[in-house]
Amino acid sequence: MPASTAIRFFLELAVILAACRGVGLLAQRVGQPQVVGEMIAGVLLGPSLLGHLAPAVQHQLFPPRQSNVVLYTLAQIGLVLYMFLIGLNFDANLIKHRVGTAVVVSSAGILAPLGLGALIAGPLLSGGVYFDSRVTLVMAMMFLGASIATTAFPMLARIIYEKRLTGTPLGTLALACGAADDALSWCLLAIVLAIHRGSPVTAATAIIGGFLYCLLVLTIGRKALAGLGGISERRQAITPPVFSAVLILLMLCAWFSDVIGIYAIFGAFVLGVAMPSGYFAQRLTDMVDPMVTTFLLPLFFVYSGLNTEVGLLNSPKLWAVTLGILAVAIAGKGVACALAARIRKVPLRESIALGSLMNARGLIELILLNIGLQAGIITPTLFTILVLVAIVTTLMTVPTFELVYGRYLIAGSPAAYADPNLREAAIARTEDGDKPGGVGV
Repeated sequence: MPASTAIRFFLELAVILAACRGVGLLAQRVGQPQVVGEMIAGVLLGPSLLGHLAPAVQHQLFPPRQSNVVLYTLAQIGLVLYMFLIGLNFDANLIKHRVGTAVVVSSAGILAPLGLGALIAGPLLSGGVYFDSRVTLVMAMMFLGASIATTAFPMLARIIYEKRLTGTPLGTLALACGAADDALSWCLLAIVLAIHRGSPVTAATAIIGGFLYCLLVLTIGRKALAGLGGISERRQAITPPVFSAVLILLMLCAWFSDVIGIYAIFGAFVLGVAMPSGYFAQRLTDMVDPMVTTFLLPLFFVYSGLNTEVGLLNSPKLWAVTLGILAVAIAGKGVACALAARIRKVPLRESIALGSLMNARGLIELILLNIGLQAGIITPTLFTILVLVAIVTTLMTVPTFELVYGRYLIAGSPAAYADPNLREAAIARTEDGDKPGGVGV
């Protein structure tokens, strides 16, 4: 009955929000971002802990079928709004004007995961435990490569802001590389989804339709939307009619990108990029962000947690596979990006710090994994393994960054380091003509 579903769902929402807030605060007390606690809370509310300790309670709170459909739908709305906000605040100039080192590091952050993904895809595919039977070797390679290559771009941006690294050589390089790698990872995922749909026509629709959508929105669409920025600046507000128009357009773009087979969040992100920057973007972010990050995103973490069952890893072999994939993920992203930066003569400490930032996967990885699970590309076992990898690599980020770099910073200036060697190197780069955002460019 719809009424009973709604009554149960209100309680479900209260439990989700309380758990995510509580575990998030605990995470912050030990120096981790709030989002890390929310990721862990999602797993704790699922079958891995609550379902194991109190299965009746877990089943009562999160029954299958109708209740999960409502949770899933609200979570998808949250993701669409969240990726729209990411696009809205995305600065394409970070990539456009940081070509040298950014290209080398971001290339390493894609090519190394693809290479390592190719090495492990064969053994994982042959076991029949990790991928759907219809998945080909090429699809498995690309999906694993995309999974390893993702960077938690929103979390990375937050760390850079909190550490006062915005505009510094390291901060700008990390943002440019993270944005480029995430964009390429989503392209890989779109290709895998298109192939998995089964027919050349479906694949062509997704790839060609996605390309034309991006071209239209980022050219004609950007010009048509530019007027919204001027109206909002003149009135110093985003009026209800303008806000309604933006939401209607967002839902249409999400619907269209889903229909052509490239998933709703692609359409939402691209529309966000096309929106006017400046006052309009900041005001719209202030209006939407609190509801999305405080209310809707925790629903996605819990929905992911309901699909994560650590009990599926019930043998030494499966735990060995988990540790192996974790090692591959760290090597393919963190180590590869650090080495690439070092080759470009970025100072050692900054290179390792960059690798630690790029190695975080966070929410973006969970989105990608949920898409793979819903599409039937990966099994719940591999989903659980990769969720654990995402959590562990995200947990590693802040402590590693602080150990090798953060504690040497004393302020947010490119030359304000506690370590004299770092200070001299930063001053030298600035005197050599480096812009505040460029490292070895």
